[in-house]
Amino acid sequence: MDTYRWSVAVHVGAGVIALVAFWIAAFMRKGSPRHRLTGRIYLVAMLGVIGSGVPLTLALIERGRLAGAMFLGFLLLLTTTGCLNALRAIRQRGSRQLYFGALFWILAALNAVAGIAIVALGVKTGSVLLQVFGGIGVFMLVNSLLRWRNARKDPIWWLREHYGAMIGNGVATHIAFFSIGLRNAFPNLDPAIMQHFAWFGPLVAAFIAAAWLGRRYGRQAPRIAPSRAEAARAPAA
Repeated sequence: MDTYRWSVAVHVGAGVIALVAFWIAAFMRKGSPRHRLTGRIYLVAMLGVIGSGVPLTLALIERGRLAGAMFLGFLLLLTTTGCLNALRAIRQRGSRQLYFGALFWILAALNAVAGIAIVALGVKTGSVLLQVFGGIGVFMLVNSLLRWRNARKDPIWWLREHYGAMIGNGVATHIAFFSIGLRNAFPNLDPAIMQHFAWFGPLVAAFIAAAWLGRRYGRQAPRIAPSRAEAARAPAA
């Protein structure tokens, strides 16, 4: 099996694991040991998705499909940003300054620049899909500025950062699943309808989920089970 086929196999396999882990973690008690373990499995699977996506992008370039390579590369950047922010929000929740540091802003800027390029590509090719998803990259920079400003007065800023990033990761996971799954499950479905549902359906669901989580948690810090390291550092009662 050549490198391309191996990359496709890893990409699909890791994507399936990520999808299952995403929903298992979603229904577990937040902060519990099982939730943390499932979250780690999800992030490791996403690392496989991202890593295998690089040779797939290079393969598109070799085949002369530059537009497809640019878009896939942009999606890999979005996904990498989401995974890093989801992990860093938990590990660096004790320091806003550390979380909103150089890496945070570099990633936000890269997504914005790449997003502008994808929007331009979408305008040139007449693709609404590229224009909408390219706009997400620009939106991320604006949204990052708003989140940074609001975090100074928000005691659970880290939780919002975590679940916001995980919602974004969920969009990527479900887009990949629907793009492949719908094509195989409904071969006679209009390709245009299938494409729009696969790409825009998870995006709409993400905005609904973000609004629901925002209303659920409000400004009150939820009860999150401490990690073993935190429990060990806590003074005895």
